[in-house]
Amino acid sequence: MQAGPSLYWLPEAPDWRERLKALRALPPGSAAAWDTAMALARTRLDFVATNALDAALRALFAEGPPAGLATRPVRLAVLSTSTTAQLHPAIRVGALRRGIHLTLYETAYGQWWQELLDPASGLHAFRPDAVLFALDAHHLAAGAEAGMEAHQAEAALAALLGRLEEAWRRAAALCRGPVLQQTALPVFPTLLGSNEARLPGAPAAFLARLNAELPARAAAAGVDLLDLAGRAARDGLAAWHSAPLWHRAKQEVAPPAAPFYGDLVARLLAARQGLAAKCLVLDLDNTLWGGVIGDDGLAGIGLGQGSAEGEAFLTVQAHARALAARGVLLAVCSKNDAAVAAEPFAKHPEMLLREADIACFVANWEDKPANLRRIAQALNIGLDALVLLDDNPFERALVRRELPMVAVPELPEEPALYPAALADAGYFEGVAVTAEDRARGAQYRGNAARAALAASTTDLAAYLRELEMRLLWRRFDAVGLPRIVQLINKTNQFNLTTRRYTEAEAAAVMQDKQALGLQFRLLDRFGDNGVIAILIGRLGMEGEMAIDTWLMSCRVLGREVEQACLAVLAAEARRMGARRLRGTYRPTAKNGMVRDHYPKLGFTPLAAEGEALHFALALEELPAAPGCMRIEEG
Repeated sequence: MQAGPSLYWLPEAPDWRERLKALRALPPGSAAAWDTAMALARTRLDFVATNALDAALRALFAEGPPAGLATRPVRLAVLSTSTTAQLHPAIRVGALRRGIHLTLYETAYGQWWQELLDPASGLHAFRPDAVLFALDAHHLAAGAEAGMEAHQAEAALAALLGRLEEAWRRAAALCRGPVLQQTALPVFPTLLGSNEARLPGAPAAFLARLNAELPARAAAAGVDLLDLAGRAARDGLAAWHSAPLWHRAKQEVAPPAAPFYGDLVARLLAARQGLAAKCLVLDLDNTLWGGVIGDDGLAGIGLGQGSAEGEAFLTVQAHARALAARGVLLAVCSKNDAAVAAEPFAKHPEMLLREADIACFVANWEDKPANLRRIAQALNIGLDALVLLDDNPFERALVRRELPMVAVPELPEEPALYPAALADAGYFEGVAVTAEDRARGAQYRGNAARAALAASTTDLAAYLRELEMRLLWRRFDAVGLPRIVQLINKTNQFNLTTRRYTEAEAAAVMQDKQALGLQFRLLDRFGDNGVIAILIGRLGMEGEMAIDTWLMSCRVLGREVEQACLAVLAAEARRMGARRLRGTYRPTAKNGMVRDHYPKLGFTPLAAEGEALHFALALEELPAAPGCMRIEEG
């Protein structure tokens, strides 16, 4: 059997057996065991090692994950028409790699549709958080025949898509999390050759049409695609599928491909939890250009058209710039004199990246772990939101040792392959792109200008007035829904309850007359900060409105936005008949910064319930809005 696609961007672990033995000796259910298991999962494990780690994981955490995890556990149901048991360990380990504890349920063989329909089935009793449709190519192509006329093939395809959409609808009603649909592997040989599309009923052509139709249909239904066909096109079908194994065991995905398959599933689940990385940190010498700028000078570095090396480094820069265009922040972390490091950005005619593209530029002779901490602090994001692209194996190993939460991909020797390695690793996996994502670079450049203004002003009140802030608010609406859901699911620090919402659940707030959903956008003299706060309240008995969700972007802290949001919330709540607000703080590993949020706003403490702290604010007099900004509906 051919070797499967490798997780080649992860560091090798030749000592994995010794590390696994040490893991098994740790106390079951402990944080130490979880961290040790996660560290091992973040190495290049093959099918055998992955299964061994999974066995240890299930034994150590049979009673559930350790307390205090920053990520939500996931209950995943796999609805399959083929054998997928060989994939389960890899899916769990892929989730572990991202700090997620995953419990998996698979419907009985060939019974996925029956279990989906039957409220008394094991699937319904499992109560999944997410559903994966892993329907094999033979099942999907069952309605296709080579002798079909074009209109007959079209009708068969329409019928299949209709069945899938009905299955998605039922799955979405069953679970509160994402629904995933696997694209069809191209397992059928062609009957016409390169022009197979001219035989529309041929299974290969039929599945190609299905895969072409799925993106639009899935997007309309809020379903996320697991692009198995795309991976097979990159890696070769033989890396993913074995025809003899299919006939012997009905395993469509061959066991050697399981670790990559599990990673593909896990990165989609992680993206829905807001766990995708936010910032690509770039080394400079031999990463963005060939050579050493301090030694070779501006004219001596390898960059630009006319040489294979120079063109390869241009592709690295082009990929970084394209990531920035979809919302990924770019930073520089280089051991260099700052002026020397900045020179190519300003003066080299072939540079694609310019300093204006870089949200944080750090070049000095300090160690890289210290500088990565500096970058995370400057951008106000977690270290676990950083990905370091660095050609130097020593620096990669040092950062992994000192900052294991920072993602550091192994890189091939050929720089032309850096972009593919970064893409294959899936650090920036996403399921949607909003207008705020595209504007993120400009927003962080505005933050730098605001910081410069703050540094030149000693009077805080005067600084806030000079920002000329406008806070725009409105109820939840269809236009803002994608950004609302994105913020709810990725905001961890300034988040009082860390409740997560699907798009359907957020849309339901708009229809609920007892619910209040508010979105806030902040503008100032330096630009548009985008949507920076989401509040959800629910009116209950005796005129009390419970604040279900209060989250904000950390980049607007210190500008009295909290007080302004409270003023709007209180006014709207009282308009709905509320006489008091009830706020709750539920601690997580990341939201300690808002523990005192409600007391600072004048709320009175109530009796705690376990770790949850409750507070109340009477609405006899509405809280005053801050005078440093204009508050407008719109």
